[in-house]
Amino acid sequence: MSRPRSLNRQILGLAVPSILANITVPFVGIVDLAIAGHLGDAAAIGGIAVGTMLFDMLYWNVGFLRVGTGGITAQAYGRRDWKCAAETFVRGIATSLLMAFLCLVIQWLYVWVSFLVLDCTPEVASVAKEYFFIRIWAVPATMSLFVFKGWFIGMQNTVYSMITDIWVNVVNMVASWLLAFHTPLGLKGVAVGTLIAQWTGLALASLLLLGRYRSIIARASIRHAIRWQHIRSFFRINLDLFIRSFSMLVVYNGFTIIATYYGDTQLAVSAVMMKLLLLYSYFVDGFAYAGEALTGRFIGEQDKAQLHRVIRLLFWWCLGIAAVSTLAYAVIPQTLIGIITDDPAVHAGCKPFLFWLLLMPVFSCIAFVWDGIYIGATASRALRNGTVGSAVAFLVTYFLCARFFGIQSLYIAYFAHLIWRSAYQTLFARREVYARVP
Repeated sequence: MSRPRSLNRQILGLAVPSILANITVPFVGIVDLAIAGHLGDAAAIGGIAVGTMLFDMLYWNVGFLRVGTGGITAQAYGRRDWKCAAETFVRGIATSLLMAFLCLVIQWLYVWVSFLVLDCTPEVASVAKEYFFIRIWAVPATMSLFVFKGWFIGMQNTVYSMITDIWVNVVNMVASWLLAFHTPLGLKGVAVGTLIAQWTGLALASLLLLGRYRSIIARASIRHAIRWQHIRSFFRINLDLFIRSFSMLVVYNGFTIIATYYGDTQLAVSAVMMKLLLLYSYFVDGFAYAGEALTGRFIGEQDKAQLHRVIRLLFWWCLGIAAVSTLAYAVIPQTLIGIITDDPAVHAGCKPFLFWLLLMPVFSCIAFVWDGIYIGATASRALRNGTVGSAVAFLVTYFLCARFFGIQSLYIAYFAHLIWRSAYQTLFARREVYARVP
């Protein structure tokens, strides 16, 4: 059997479980919006979108918990350094619990400041706040799950990550639907369903970890794990990734914040369109996760030939996914919109923006796959710089175009940030990725 074919099987073995898990992710958001769309009106959809965005602002900022844990663990796996892998998990969990505690302490201040920036109607604000103050109590579980997912991926085990993700997402959908339509909770059931899903997901992930990796986790010395030199290195990488996450937040939540200035209907349209735009990414992200795991592993093993092969194959796979996704977007967008909402105004409002769906796979696949490769290489500074630049590109493009193209400028700006990310990461790959193996 040829080596490249064997490597293809490794890629698929890591990517397919992640894709299967990711397929359930957009349906959680679609179900949440569908509940709002069938129980209420555009204000209810907008309220759920804004409430979700408030958590995105929290979770994007702590996305480094998954990303940093995954890259460091993958390289430890390549070196067969199980003590480092175990202590990376311990540091990640300790950091996640600290971040969760801070989020719980500042929750009221955070909401107050957020609504100083958001320009939405009282109806939208009421739904969003109600949603937020229930779901906030899932934060410790959610942040801990970031660490579990990153660690499982770094250990080349996307199956456990898949099992946990599917559990959380399916429980979220079922519980939210049942609580919203079959109890007096109504829209509050969406938030309570998420709360139940996250805590049960954490319990499941803990059982999986202890069932297979108990002997590895036992190698961790808490005293050694929290020594200053190890904490400093962990936080140096994660500070760069925190800035990266914040920059991504500027783009994705900036998209929603700007949409609030165009009224409730356009806010609802933008929420629906963003769900559809990102639907494709859940497929290509499976290959990004494979790239994260295998890039880190081969750098840990110092295997230059396999590093070059895996990067080349990853891009062939992502381009194939992009071609199939473009075809799918050309055929089924109206059906997906109908699943999310039956509000005629929102349904009609999406039509002028549907052509962006055809462009999304081609413009985004290179950036998404490079993200996984850079994470595996722990090239945190380059990830930071590229993403900061992309956030600037998003904002500058919007403000330059808004006068001429109105709300379409929001989509032009989003694609400008994708082009920047792709170009930057491609330009610096030789220095930041390939050079890590002499």
